[in-house]
Amino acid sequence: MLDQNDAGKIERNMGDLKRVHEAFTSRDSKCYEHYVKLLNHAMKEKHLTRAAKELIGVGIAAYVYCEPCLTWHIREALKAGATEEQVVEAVEVAIEMGGGTVVARGAVYAFKALEYYRERGVGRKG
Repeated sequence: MLDQNDAGKIERNMGDLKRVHEAFTSRDSKCYEHYVKLLNHAMKEKHLTRAAKELIGVGIAAYVYCEPCLTWHIREALKAGATEEQVVEAVEVAIEMGGGTVVARGAVYAFKALEYYRERGVGRKG
């Protein structure tokens, strides 16, 4: 399922996110600074684990078909201890909300990202 073009896209998405982060921080963007604070606050564990919060992000990203968001949240969910099966289940919830479009777009990309991270030893399978 995953080919070199897919791997390249995932790597470009991660690189693009890093470059945007650097571009905003080097310009001392207050708006972006507040976004990062919001992100960090939202992702702190309280009643939900970090993995659960990242899985919510996976589902939302699949629903809105945001490839960079899927790339980020799948990686972070796996790093936080989520299993591949939990990532797939989060995508399934997005499918329930968005139907065929989520299957055709978000789910296809999500499975490619899972394979990419599996091949690189990120997270655990089950």
